[in-house]
Amino acid sequence: MSQKDIVVRSKWDRLRYTLVFEALLLALFTPVLSYVFEKSPLETGSLAIVLSVKAMLVNYIYNYFFDRFDVKNGRIPTERSTKWRVIHATGFELILTCTSLPLFMWWLGISFWPALMMDISMVLFVLVFTFCYTLAYDKIFPLLQPGAETAAA
Repeated sequence: MSQKDIVVRSKWDRLRYTLVFEALLLALFTPVLSYVFEKSPLETGSLAIVLSVKAMLVNYIYNYFFDRFDVKNGRIPTERSTKWRVIHATGFELILTCTSLPLFMWWLGISFWPALMMDISMVLFVLVFTFCYTLAYDKIFPLLQPGAETAAA
């Protein structure tokens, strides 16, 4: 299959992916952060929303370019191998860590090491969540590739 024949997700599909992803993470992390740091849910919820908006922007841009990278290399983005799903999720989390760590430190008034330990804990959870969520999303919302009907028949 040539690069120009591979169908990728539309901007609206990417938006749905991102909004559902972030909503699920907000629902999970707000109460946990509140408990762990003994802060009000309003304070940790506000931080979670700021991080979520930042992550949505990064998510949209990252996935756009990663899909283009897949296509350039003749891979169908929704049919990534386990290896490429791990690379995808790891790259995304590394970018988020670099951009989130200063926010954690400032917002929660904590030093580098506690912020880093908290971020690593969150990254490990989100890394697995991203892998599972993206796999499930690709199964629930598959993209039909040209010739797929013929090949399946």
